[in-house]
Amino acid sequence: MTDSTALPDMTWPELMPGWVWLCGAGPGDPGLLTLHGLNALRQADVIVYDALVEPAILNWAPQAEHVYAGKRGGKPSAKQRDISLRLVDLARAGKRVLRLKGGDPFVFGRGGEEAQTLVQHGVPIRIIPGISAGIGGLAYAGIPVTHRDVNQSVTFVTGHDQSGETPSSLDWKAISKGSQVLVIYMGMKHIAQITAALRRAGRATDEPVAVVTSATTCDQKVLETTLGTVESDIVAAGLEPPAIICVGRSVLMRQVLDWQAQGAGAVPRNLDPLDRGRPAESA
Repeated sequence: MTDSTALPDMTWPELMPGWVWLCGAGPGDPGLLTLHGLNALRQADVIVYDALVEPAILNWAPQAEHVYAGKRGGKPSAKQRDISLRLVDLARAGKRVLRLKGGDPFVFGRGGEEAQTLVQHGVPIRIIPGISAGIGGLAYAGIPVTHRDVNQSVTFVTGHDQSGETPSSLDWKAISKGSQVLVIYMGMKHIAQITAALRRAGRATDEPVAVVTSATTCDQKVLETTLGTVESDIVAAGLEPPAIICVGRSVLMRQVLDWQAQGAGAVPRNLDPLDRGRPAESA
């Protein structure tokens, strides 16, 4: 039988004792883990992992101690500084430490904070980027974050700040005017405030919106709605975090690019969804 986790023949970095590698595990689907990530899993003595790391990924590291350090909104969670200092302690104990984070550690993942703490304490690090949910998760929903006919800019924002509230430092008016497509991480809790701010900034009430929950996993759900009804539609659909929210006309591309539905025999609802004046074509 072929080893499905065999690494290609090349020289791979060695995770040395006393080092911490900060690695992105991708948005959920284990197949989206990078080869550098797999290489790290195979060498680690200790893996400190987040709530959004798919459990199947940890099965590729049976030799390692698995330490849960998940942070989920509204639930008891370890303090960020305690997690960072735990990494320092493990490294100083001579462990080969892998810090495994959902998505990409440097995209709203606090990876920068942890890396900064490690460097300040003299712990050597390596960064292994991962596929961010704001790109990979939307791709699994059939939504490209850029398309030449739609947008020449995309802005990624977080739905809450360090206090857990809607980020007060964000200039929603400037963001709304400056970017055709917005991708919002962790925005479901404050979706009412966010959509109201966008509408006040001039975004149209009927602008397309997609909400993708549990992206790239077998539990993935996609809600297609509008800026004016997204709040009530989320409630009606019973959606729960984690979620990525996309605002903009690129959402319409899902009508053609919903590649997962094609496997179920679905046909595109409109072969040119960006042309709202053209009648939908049948297959």
